[in-house]
Amino acid sequence: MEKRIVIVDDEPITKMDLQELLEEAGYKVVGQASDGFEAIDVCKEQGPDLVIMDIKMPVLDGLKASKKIMHDRIAGGVLLLTAFYDEEFIKKAKEVGALGYLVKPLDEKSFIPTVEMCISRAEKIQSLEKQVEKVSKKLEDRKIIDIAKGLLMKERNLDEQEAYTLLRKMSMDGRTSISEIARTITIVYD
Repeated sequence: MEKRIVIVDDEPITKMDLQELLEEAGYKVVGQASDGFEAIDVCKEQGPDLVIMDIKMPVLDGLKASKKIMHDRIAGGVLLLTAFYDEEFIKKAKEVGALGYLVKPLDEKSFIPTVEMCISRAEKIQSLEKQVEKVSKKLEDRKIIDIAKGLLMKERNLDEQEAYTLLRKMSMDGRTSISEIARTITIVYD
């Protein structure tokens, strides 16, 4: 599958050069922007795999835009570009969650491998986030089931196994998940 990229830079020539390099390497450039606000809008529309963004731009700089993009999860990741090698910029890039940091002028031999690594890293992060979400949901379901068992035990004078058996029966009879039955019970009996 073609990886989708947004390019953000206030210099039109830089955007053209980056687009040419990326398309030659088989990437699809799905949008461009000249400042941070435009970058956020384009990412909302396109949901790219990667945003390649200059740090120094008018209106809203690349660091602030990256922070918003990563917070809202409207792109897989951000690769920051700058003409400055500055410890403070690097520190801020880490803080906003950038996946990479390249200093201009770009070395063509390292640019595409860096893009590939950033996209791979973004995919790995997204996969881990989905796993964490799944585990969190299971844990939340487990807690609500335990609460519902406790309420049934108290309300109907049942032991733990009887309460769980009742929850399972209600789940099967209602053709719904046991966690949904448990949520209903916590509302009704609480």
